[in-house]
Amino acid sequence: MTIDLESLSREELQTLIKDAQKALKSVDARRRAEAKRAAEDAAKKFGYSLDEVIGAGAKGSKGAPKYANPEDPSQTWTGRGRKPNWVIAALKAGTSLDELSL
Repeated sequence: MTIDLESLSREELQTLIKDAQKALKSVDARRRAEAKRAAEDAAKKFGYSLDEVIGAGAKGSKGAPKYANPEDPSQTWTGRGRKPNWVIAALKAGTSLDELSL
């Protein structure tokens, strides 16, 4: 397919550009769908769904808790990130982190 771009008017060129961009989006969407189907088929061969393989919905592991509030053992902390208020209060009261460890 050969188009003589020099013979086209400005409006015709703009239309051609818009049409080409639409075609590119369509091709990309079609190829993405084909890739997803291929990935789903490959996962299915091993007895998994694609979501199980890529871990959809999993935001990452929080890690195992290392510290617990002695007054309320349901309150735990992994030792990563910002200290919970109960840890700060315990440290101010003179309790060491070792005493809060599980």
